[in-house]
Amino acid sequence: MTKTAFIAIVGRPNVGKSSILNRLLGEKIAIVSSKPQTTRTRIMGVLTENDYQLVFIDTPGLHQPRNHLDRFMLRSINESVAGVDFCVLVTEAGRKTAPEEEQLIERFRSLNIPAVLAINKTDTIQDKTVLAGQIASLAEQYEFQAVVPCSAQTGYGMTTLKDEMKKLAPEGDFMFEEDTLTDQPEKVIAAEMIREKLLRLLEREVPHGTAVFIERMKERSDGNIMDIDAVIYCERDSHKGIIIGKGGSMLKRIGTYARQDMEKFFDCKVNLQIWVKVKEDWRNREAILRSLGYDENEFNQ
Repeated sequence: MTKTAFIAIVGRPNVGKSSILNRLLGEKIAIVSSKPQTTRTRIMGVLTENDYQLVFIDTPGLHQPRNHLDRFMLRSINESVAGVDFCVLVTEAGRKTAPEEEQLIERFRSLNIPAVLAINKTDTIQDKTVLAGQIASLAEQYEFQAVVPCSAQTGYGMTTLKDEMKKLAPEGDFMFEEDTLTDQPEKVIAAEMIREKLLRLLEREVPHGTAVFIERMKERSDGNIMDIDAVIYCERDSHKGIIIGKGGSMLKRIGTYARQDMEKFFDCKVNLQIWVKVKEDWRNREAILRSLGYDENEFNQ
């Protein structure tokens, strides 16, 4: 007898949703950074252990939309919550309940969806007693199936969190092959690896105004080298200069770090070529958003 569950990981920006997903899977499939709104699309991760298969959907952080891209991200969250067996609400230890979290709880209530509360980043607070008040406050708002203090950084509480999710998994056949890790196409994974380096190496709003598109990805006949051609789109000529850097120094750093991640993930040598192009206000241009994979029409299919 097998059990399978589809689980949406939700929360406000920068609480560690993607870090929790990566820790649960034991493999990095979702990019992470200290900047909010790192995750832009739904990312599926599959964990199969013995007779359980947990299918996680990592969602963008809930925030007020300011452009077409933000509205795509909000739609992605709403659709993910509506189509799962239960949700994991991730909050940050020591922080008061945010309006975005209250909005998500209201969504749980309206859909009558079971939810587990994961209080992440417990390693960042010294006085653990503050968790009691935080748990009590959230428990007043919704009847969570379980409350799990944890830390994606250290791994604390991850086994408990996984066990609580297994308890909620209904009986059913596996939806994916047992060796499946994600449904993300390789081009998307490669593009996200580059975007992560932009988020980590660039300051202020520059990385949030960037997108990455893989124009070519082909393995050579000997199977030892993969050629990848990528384009970084930004919104201003000044941003292009910052991304490239003096004498191409910043672009070289971005490419070096991204190539190292790619070689580890794809298990082969990578020849990575990156170009930078300007597309003004691309986050509000629907045709460009669709070409980059941010298409609201997918939710209507």
